[in-house]
Amino acid sequence: MTRLDTDTLRRLPKAVLHDHLDGGLRPATVVELARAAGHTLPAAGPDALAAWFYEAANSGDLVRYIATFEHTLAVLQTREGLLRAAEEYVLDLAADGVVYAEVRYAPELMLAGGLTPEEVVGTVQEGLAAGRAKAAAAGTPVRVGTLLCGMRMFDRTRAIAELAVAHRDAGVVGFDIAGAEDGFPPADHLAAFTYLRGENMPFTIHAGEAHGLPSIHQALQVCGAQRIGHGVRITDDIPDLAAGKLGRLAAWVRDRRIALEMCPTSNLQTGAATSIAGHPITALKDLGFRVTLNTDNRLVSGTTMTREMSLLVEEAGWTAEDLRTVTVNALKSAFVPFDEREALIADVVLPGYAPVL
Repeated sequence: MTRLDTDTLRRLPKAVLHDHLDGGLRPATVVELARAAGHTLPAAGPDALAAWFYEAANSGDLVRYIATFEHTLAVLQTREGLLRAAEEYVLDLAADGVVYAEVRYAPELMLAGGLTPEEVVGTVQEGLAAGRAKAAAAGTPVRVGTLLCGMRMFDRTRAIAELAVAHRDAGVVGFDIAGAEDGFPPADHLAAFTYLRGENMPFTIHAGEAHGLPSIHQALQVCGAQRIGHGVRITDDIPDLAAGKLGRLAAWVRDRRIALEMCPTSNLQTGAATSIAGHPITALKDLGFRVTLNTDNRLVSGTTMTREMSLLVEEAGWTAEDLRTVTVNALKSAFVPFDEREALIADVVLPGYAPVL
């Protein structure tokens, strides 16, 4: 069996469904754009800033974790900042072996510089296209879809849902709600989800991270989500993970192949999990749930897909077959057409894992 060292893991094809644009900027880019915008950062220099983000996010609290985004959002208010961030987003994932990615962001948080929501979406798509072209020219093509997020503590989710539908033929593949979970239940935004279902537009919902089973239940049974962002608290409905006896909601999630967009490092930072070795992703995988592996916020969590894989290999005993499983899971639940997903699995992922199995 091939040793799964960092170089080997980096070469493996990867798929990421849960990754935020404003949480994945390069530290050097934040420094340069902040200087141009006149925004004061909490640390000087790319290395010091990267360390600050990681340390500030390790609070064990989702609200404090989210507060770090003040500094990345500050540099995403102009066309120049959005173009650069989107292009670099694709190039960084390509360098990490990612072959399919869904990038999510909230247009309503990027309007302070005078851009309209439509201009924000168009600019991000332009930057992503530039990144894809460069990645393809370098021999590392990446398929990228966009998810637009409505912020669950505000009242614009219906408008952002309409924005997503309006740009569905220009690279936007789905919708999400983001922000603090506790106190802002998914059902508060039922009008947006009802509209999306009527338009045959897929959506995922952040649930089961800072809040427990009621948020997952609402996301699925009231709002109609096709995937769950994080969903780590589904284990509250499995009292004995070792025995694998599922409650009604957990069984619904597993049996209907609802993908869980799991983010191990991020969950440690927000207190949703206590260790990589004990993270529920492993037990849920073994119980047959459709778990997927994700980065959430690469800058804030100081991580990459290669690092997430490496942590699971080293601390939770994952094998190459496990990594292939979650990669295939992600593509099966991606918000792009079936034939594209099938082609990526058959032509890229399975051949890419063959040498290490």
